[in-house]
Amino acid sequence: MPRYITISLDKRGVTCRARLLDEEAPRTCAAVWDALPRSGDAYHAKYARNEVYTLLPAFAEQAPGPENPTVTPIPGDVCYFGFEPWQIGNASYGYDQGSEAHSGEHVVDLALFYGRNNLLINGDQGWIPGNVFGAIEEGLAEMAAAAQDLWLRGVEGETLSFRRADV
Repeated sequence: MPRYITISLDKRGVTCRARLLDEEAPRTCAAVWDALPRSGDAYHAKYARNEVYTLLPAFAEQAPGPENPTVTPIPGDVCYFGFEPWQIGNASYGYDQGSEAHSGEHVVDLALFYGRNNLLINGDQGWIPGNVFGAIEEGLAEMAAAAQDLWLRGVEGETLSFRRADV
């Protein structure tokens, strides 16, 4: 039976629903599912284009490793990225000193992609593949509009939340 999660931009009151891709990314799905619910400050991507994400402390005993990876996510993809502190602590990324990016610990980036023409390349590090572990099946248009509002008006005070959904 398929498992579903909801992803919300809480301040904007927008939620979408994603089906977990258990067959394609079983380790990643298990790690995320077992850790839910999770919320964190919302960010809009600078480099990848049409992406909204949050940074969280590592939540699995063992990181899932590469699984169902992509560097060209499509609209509706939900991705997991794992970063070491040295990878995202650079001041040019713009994270506040108190954010997860500066915790000195392994950080998980949970992201959703809401539009086309995304490319996961970073000027400092090169290609940054993400594990595609979910597919948005409901609410993508509303989430895309809210994400575009984040881009135009800013992310201050917004949180991105991931929760288990009822079937």
